[in-house]
Amino acid sequence: MPSFSCRDCGSSFTLAQAVLDRYPGWTPRQCADCRSTTGTSAKGKKAVSAGEQTHADPSTGVFTDGSSVPNPGPGGWGAVYVVGGEVVGEASGTDPDTTNNRMELMALIAAASLVPQGTEMTVYSDSNLAVQTINEWAAGWERRGWKRKTGPVENLDLVKEVYAAYRNREELKVVWIRAHVGYTWNEYADELANAARAAGI
Repeated sequence: MPSFSCRDCGSSFTLAQAVLDRYPGWTPRQCADCRSTTGTSAKGKKAVSAGEQTHADPSTGVFTDGSSVPNPGPGGWGAVYVVGGEVVGEASGTDPDTTNNRMELMALIAAASLVPQGTEMTVYSDSNLAVQTINEWAAGWERRGWKRKTGPVENLDLVKEVYAAYRNREELKVVWIRAHVGYTWNEYADELANAARAAGI
C-alpha cells in the first residue's frame, strides 16, 4: 500500500487501495488528523459548531469562491474537489483588474473541469447570482440572442462559458451555499481565492 506525506504536518499516512482506485492519478495531500478530525478546518481555522450552521457541513462536492478587493480591482478565484473529506483536485487563478462576479464565474468554470465526465457531483457556490445564472437565467438569455429583457447580459463572455460548461453535464448539480458560516470546504475555496489574489498583486 503506497505511503503519502502530509503537506501540513509532514507525517506519513496511507489510504485504502479501494479509495485510490476510485480516483486514478490522485495524490492525497493531507492526513486524517489535519483534514478536520480535530475540530478545525483544513487550514487550521476553528470550525463553527453545528448549531451555528443552517445545514450539515458537506464533505463531498466541488466548492468554489471568488472575489476582488476592492471591487472592481485585483481578484482571485478558487475551486476544490473533495470526496469524503479528501481533496481530489483543486485549481485557482487571479486577474489584476476584475470584479467579484467575474471571479465567481471563473471558479465555477474551473469546477466543472475538475470533475470527470459522467461523475455525479454537487458544485457549491456562495454566489447566488452565479448559481441562478446557470440554473435559471442563461437558457432564456441564449434563446433571446444573449439579451436580457432589461438590457445586455453583464460579463457575457464568462456567462456563455459557464453555461456551456454545465449545459450538457446533467450529472453536475449547482447549488448555493451560505458564505462565512464555517463550512469547511467553502472556507478552503475562499482561502485558495485569497491566496491567488495575493500572489497576483
